Amino acid sequence: MADTTCGLHLFWDEAETGYDFGPGHPMDPTRLALTMRLVESLGLTKQPSVTVRSAPAAGDSTLRLVHTAEYVAAVKRAAADPSAVDAVHGLGTDDNWAFPGLHTASALIAGQSVAAAEAVWRGETPHAVNFAGGLHHAMPGQASGFCIYNDPALAIARLLELGAERVAYVDVDVHHGDGVQQAFWNDPRVLTVSLHESPTTLFPQTGWATETGGPDAQGTAANLALPAGTGDAGWLRAFHALVPELLAAFRPQVIVSQHGADTHVEDPLAHLAVTVDAQRTVAEAIHRLAHDHADGRWIATGGGGYAVVDVVPRTWTHLVATAAGHPVDPATETPEEWRAEVYRLTRQPAPLRMTDGATPHWSDFHDGGYDPADRLDQAVLATRRAVLPQHGLIP
Repeated sequence: MADTTCGLHLFWDEAETGYDFGPGHPMDPTRLALTMRLVESLGLTKQPSVTVRSAPAAGDSTLRLVHTAEYVAAVKRAAADPSAVDAVHGLGTDDNWAFPGLHTASALIAGQSVAAAEAVWRGETPHAVNFAGGLHHAMPGQASGFCIYNDPALAIARLLELGAERVAYVDVDVHHGDGVQQAFWNDPRVLTVSLHESPTTLFPQTGWATETGGPDAQGTAANLALPAGTGDAGWLRAFHALVPELLAAFRPQVIVSQHGADTHVEDPLAHLAVTVDAQRTVAEAIHRLAHDHADGRWIATGGGGYAVVDVVPRTWTHLVATAAGHPVDPATETPEEWRAEVYRLTRQPAPLRMTDGATPHWSDFHDGGYDPADRLDQAVLATRRAVLPQHGLIP
């Protein structure tokens, strides 16, 4: 059922597919093209609540809201000479290959997220999505984890520059949102919440419950590290055990979220066991939380996700549909024209429906009690004990 109270600016530029590390790299830009084609095939861009926009690339002054001038110069040098290795800045490394469009494509993606933040803050739209964004590992002076410029952090920094006093960042990528946490580690205006696979089994080996913020911002970093193998029920239980309570206490003026699709059971780079259906459920939950706590102001980005055909396009199309107020019934068949495009681009068969066939459900941590023998509950309780007292809440 459509929600007539919602409006969406979908930020998209076909040139964002130029963020291409090359053949064999997991960060395949085909996932972006296939997402946009699915969004279009399902008629979402024709909805009156949806405006498709393209913003200019972020300029150097905007990039310097988060990144050092030296690092921006290093990215440009790497683009000019992709054969060089700059280990100091993490460029030309095993994860972050250099290519001629390195700076221009990265700055373009960053520009979309910054423009999304501006549009939402200025009241042009309640919701904005840049599914090409979510590059949350990039540090102020170093590339990391396939991420060159940290567009979620840049969006948050721009919100602060425009006058926002409380911004909440919610990251449900399978990897810890370390770059965004680092950017605002000691800034009490920004709450960063990350649900991710345990650092004991996955990059970047950070995101422990004990990481709670700098000396002037205690409690503004919240990290819930999930055991490898966690599926829908555990993932949703963990989310609802932490995020709504924290957001209610923090009272954000705007929510920025990162929706990496690599929590999925089929993702080749991680070890959780979540379905597209649970990922859709969390997008819907964040949408509700934005309306409950931030007057509807919500900026959503993509992120990781390396099951290029089977997972990413469906997950992010559900994200777009949710933000547009026109959710797609999970039982919907994927359009024939989209399946043909999938085969043309990848020579792989496309998924036939917008669902994995799961019916997401979970037991509520607040009602069902804590199981001291359960590793997931142990992780939930560790985070609640570390963070909630800083907000005057009882863990």
